[in-house]
Amino acid sequence: MTKEPTQKLAQLQSLAQMVLDAQLAELRAAARARDESLAHLAHLNRSFAQSDLHPMVAAEAEIRFQRWADQRRAEINQTLARQTALLDQTRSAAQLAFGRTSALAALRDRRG
Repeated sequence: MTKEPTQKLAQLQSLAQMVLDAQLAELRAAARARDESLAHLAHLNRSFAQSDLHPMVAAEAEIRFQRWADQRRAEINQTLARQTALLDQTRSAAQLAFGRTSALAALRDRRG
């Protein structure tokens, strides 16, 4: 094989690796953002316990907290839906980039 096609193949593989690295970075960022939202959601599922308050005041505080938490859960669930869709998209893009990188590596190994 001549040197020019080998160089072009090496350049293509280098570009494919850069794309893969970028896609994997996006995938990690999307997963991290989704994990943070899941942690916020889990944190809202705790009880608002205040043992030093009068029982009536504590009950009212619990009700208010739960009302506020329900609103936050709805907001977080909407965010999670968007983040999950983005995670699926970035995962698909990373899989495609991985496939391209692997195919170019296999071609390089066969040719050279």
